[in-house]
Amino acid sequence: MVLLEQSTTHVDTVVSRMRSFAEEWPERDGLAVFNRVYLTVTEEVRHRLDAGYFRDVRAAMTLDVRFAERYLEAVDAVAEGRRPPACWRPLFQFRRHPGVRPMQFALAGINAHIGHDLALAVVDTCRSLNYDPVELEDEFDRVGELLITLEERIREDLMPGPDLLQIADPLTHLLGAWSLERARDGAWAAARALWALRRLPELAEDFTERLDAATGLASRILLTPLPD
Repeated sequence: MVLLEQSTTHVDTVVSRMRSFAEEWPERDGLAVFNRVYLTVTEEVRHRLDAGYFRDVRAAMTLDVRFAERYLEAVDAVAEGRRPPACWRPLFQFRRHPGVRPMQFALAGINAHIGHDLALAVVDTCRSLNYDPVELEDEFDRVGELLITLEERIREDLMPGPDLLQIADPLTHLLGAWSLERARDGAWAAARALWALRRLPELAEDFTERLDAATGLASRILLTPLPD
């Protein structure tokens, strides 16, 4: 019970930090756009933790916190003058670019967080709880299902208007090139690979660096400035 209460406190701390970012950063700031999306997701996860949505509450809370910490560490790194992981660098670099649309900022942040951070968070959670990834799969899937249900709401909130759904609009092509469901599946495969490599640190480090770089490249493409 004490562990669960501590984990709940950690989730609340994460939510509090993201709310402080929302108050601090300008609304049009690209990182603020992603932060609003992520805050919505994290608040929903917090609500469902209390509502009994997750079978293994301890595992779900630990995964949620470990996952969020990766994002918060990237923010802290930039604030302290350090380089964030490669997957996050494009968003920090382009966060104030006038030619990048809000939906692009949101997708680039989600891509960085799921494409790179989620796999590492799964491994972190397994180590913390002494789990094998298979023991975490149900809670991973439930979090993923929640993300997918929120994706449509996110797209509706950030799409400027129905005219942008026209096939000729460049944003339409970017939206069609990225899939949250595919990113989630890729994160699970990467987590399992990293777990299998845990006793081969050099290979695990190389795999992580390549995953980080590939995710960063995808984020950079998603942030291609587009004409109005």
